[in-house]
Amino acid sequence: MYTREILESRMAPVEGGVPLQGTWTRAFDEVNLLDIKKPYKVPMPGWIRDYRIKEWDYFIIQDDRFYLAALLCNFKLFRGATVTLYDKERKECLGFRKVIPGGGWKLPRELKNASVVSRSMGFFFRIHSWLDAETLRLDLDVESTRKRPSFTGHARYNLKDGKTVPLVVSLLFSERRNMYAFKVMAPVQGDVIFGGRHISLEPEKTSGIFCDFKGFYPYRMHAAWCAGTGFDPSGRRFGFHIAENQARESYKNNENALWIDGSLTPLPPVKITLPGGVAKEWVIQDMEGMVDLVFTPQEQVRYSTNFIITRTEYDSPIGQFNGEMVNAQGEKIPVKNMWGTCEKVYLRV
Repeated sequence: MYTREILESRMAPVEGGVPLQGTWTRAFDEVNLLDIKKPYKVPMPGWIRDYRIKEWDYFIIQDDRFYLAALLCNFKLFRGATVTLYDKERKECLGFRKVIPGGGWKLPRELKNASVVSRSMGFFFRIHSWLDAETLRLDLDVESTRKRPSFTGHARYNLKDGKTVPLVVSLLFSERRNMYAFKVMAPVQGDVIFGGRHISLEPEKTSGIFCDFKGFYPYRMHAAWCAGTGFDPSGRRFGFHIAENQARESYKNNENALWIDGSLTPLPPVKITLPGGVAKEWVIQDMEGMVDLVFTPQEQVRYSTNFIITRTEYDSPIGQFNGEMVNAQGEKIPVKNMWGTCEKVYLRV
């Protein structure tokens, strides 16, 4: 069975100007990839190196009826936010997207106690990463338009009691360029109001995944992610967040994780294939027998951006996973009609 070395905690993913590679279960005190010396063979001023770093925070929150996803990204040439709320029973989808050319705010370099706010006409998005208080907070407020009702949401991830173990990785794209990821799953409590309807998110029924990414991603970035949360037949909370990216080494270290009642199982590398395209079934499998899933889309979510010098193609259908996963103890976890999302991204920036 696949195993992975979990390294001792470090202050940062860069030491002595050199990016580290490995897996940890504690957040870094600070993530500043500009500390890397000579990430490119050609000397570049600091502001150009900064523009090559892409960063984003991503949330998934759901109970047995509602699915909420929120993304706040800073790709330097442009920044943006997306919010998607899906009613599984009514099969109704509310979507919001804002793209702002140029730079501006930056995501915090640490998660101990920091926040980022995106505010513009008719829109408010705030993330408070507060690991010192064992919580993460999300606040959203979107005004109504002729085509979309207003939306207000407040959610709090409960990381208390040491029951939730995060996955933290630093992966190399080249000798001097890396990516960092922090991922965690936890119970979520909160409230959502849209279209005159009030949704109470109860922690006994609601789970969330939070991801923080930063990296010297390639100019032409190709990646795929899959994530889902739910409860197994015995009532245990479980979920996963797995990816296929362009890191040059993915066996000893990657960003794939499975959580069962907060206990972390680092997963082996996976292959995500779309034999019939994004609208048909997605197949997610590994070579170790720990991941064997089929994802069936129920609602298509697609965005694209083209600013001449930059281009984005983003497919993120919402749907259901079926199959089986295996944890670190060799226990087989059946996955039956688990709601979640798969994403396929092409980014040229």
